[in-house]
Amino acid sequence: LTDIAAFNLPVLDEPHHPRLGKYENSHTKAWSKAIDAADAFVFVAPEYNYFAAPAIVNAVDYLLREWRYKPAAILSYGGVSGGLRAAQAVKPLLTAVGVMPIPEGVALPMYQKLLDETGAFVPSEQVLGGARTMLDELFRWSEALRPMRVG
Repeated sequence: LTDIAAFNLPVLDEPHHPRLGKYENSHTKAWSKAIDAADAFVFVAPEYNYFAAPAIVNAVDYLLREWRYKPAAILSYGGVSGGLRAAQAVKPLLTAVGVMPIPEGVALPMYQKLLDETGAFVPSEQVLGGARTMLDELFRWSEALRPMRVG
């Protein structure tokens, strides 16, 4: 489990293009290590102004090689659209760095209705079923792409 916020990534501040892998900042080196170690990703994408959160865009832009040949699923949330516009907006960014966004995802429209009185998330059976399907497919894609990551 990796939380982008834990890495305190400022707006991309590396002097060299990510394709070179010549990272100078400790936060970039830590982010690189975390992403390099992963086999797949689930992006939790809130929708802001019909687009993905800037933190996701910035975090993806920091790296290149570390993302390649890994699948990603997107769990989006927002108002009536459930963040689907954000999910669709982030897919071209992911493919540009070599991530395979899988078709299965979970969208949470009006997500506030899934919060209890303490603010804890309480998923419906429909959300849980969608998440199971998404994660099963993410695993299958991860296994299918493994030879490309290893080779």
